[in-house]
Amino acid sequence: MAKAPLFLPLVFSFIFISTQSAISLIHPTDFAALRLIKNSLTDVPSSAPRFFSSWNFSSASVDPCSSFAGVTCSSSSSRVTILTLGTGLSGSPGLAGTLSPAIAQLSELNQLILFAGIVTGPIPPQLSSLRNLKVISLTNNRLTGEIPAGIFRLPNLHTLDLSRNQLSGAIPPSIAGLGQLKVLVLASNKFSGQIPRFFPSQLLHLDLSDNFLSGTLPPQMPALLRYLSLSNNRMWGPLNGLESLSELAYLDLSMNQFGGPIPRSLFRPSITSMLLQRNNLSGGVPQSPPWPPAVGSTVDLSHNFLTGELTTALIGAETLFLNNNRLTGGVPEEYVESVEAGTMKTLYLQHNYITGFPLEVGAELPDTAAVCVSYNCMAPPPLGLAACPASAGDQLSRPAYQCSTLHNSSGSNSLD
Repeated sequence: MAKAPLFLPLVFSFIFISTQSAISLIHPTDFAALRLIKNSLTDVPSSAPRFFSSWNFSSASVDPCSSFAGVTCSSSSSRVTILTLGTGLSGSPGLAGTLSPAIAQLSELNQLILFAGIVTGPIPPQLSSLRNLKVISLTNNRLTGEIPAGIFRLPNLHTLDLSRNQLSGAIPPSIAGLGQLKVLVLASNKFSGQIPRFFPSQLLHLDLSDNFLSGTLPPQMPALLRYLSLSNNRMWGPLNGLESLSELAYLDLSMNQFGGPIPRSLFRPSITSMLLQRNNLSGGVPQSPPWPPAVGSTVDLSHNFLTGELTTALIGAETLFLNNNRLTGGVPEEYVESVEAGTMKTLYLQHNYITGFPLEVGAELPDTAAVCVSYNCMAPPPLGLAACPASAGDQLSRPAYQCSTLHNSSGSNSLD
């Protein structure tokens, strides 16, 4: 009887070992936690792919680390390190239900992401035990209540995005203790009270827009800040504390009650978006070196109380809104040259008291340009209403008595 070759047992042993090493079963604690997490959430019925369709707990050999959507594990410990709930696909209605406290049992979790849906209820306070968390992103759902205080003590937290929910309460001063925090987005909630006087020194991105925050700006903001939005709140006072933000590229303080002059330090080309519309700002556009052309740049100073003659500081902006102020005098010819060159594509100057615009009546501007100078003190104005928004009205010029009143008593609150 022929003997089997000696190498066959070695081959079978290799196959067995290889098969076993390919199966990296998840830690039992994390397996149980994922089951509880699934029990508290459900896919919103739709024709879109169901997120939880791959979460199958019926097989004893199933490994969520390799088969569950949204689950990423450490190769060394088989513990869950990233949990992404929802597909995030366009057209997907997302998930419904509540966030389970069992998330806190995923002790090595460093990223927790919840895509848009209709998840309700509070943020589990147990999340504060996850000391490895670097990213918490729970956006565009219906979460309620206050942010658990322990969240602001997580030592490694890099990004906290809780935008577009129904969260409320104050933003606690303890947020300054998040030494690693670089991105804080709490926009479109119901937060109230004053914003903290101090923020983490490493913060790069701060968005607290669309809340009910009040009070004044902090005396000093993080020096590395590049993005700052506090729009659509109830804040007031001067624009202090912004002078030292040399890295700032995006500034949106619109739709508040800020007053006083605009700091000259903000008129620099590194700030490619400066949105200060619908406040109570006064004074003039500072005389500073003209901006070089900046593609995509937007400056909106409309609906304030700016006075005086327009300077050449903003000729490099691509989109410039200065409408609904109290600007007087003539417009520098550099603005027309910028429009003609295609650098400036939108220039709104309507509803001021401007007396001159250096363009001959009937002259043509580029088809891509939108220039509106209606309802000023020019008779006749050099341009019609074709490029003006509907909000500009249908009157080409101000009544003469308004212009003479301004000339006689500049700055009167009875104007406009």
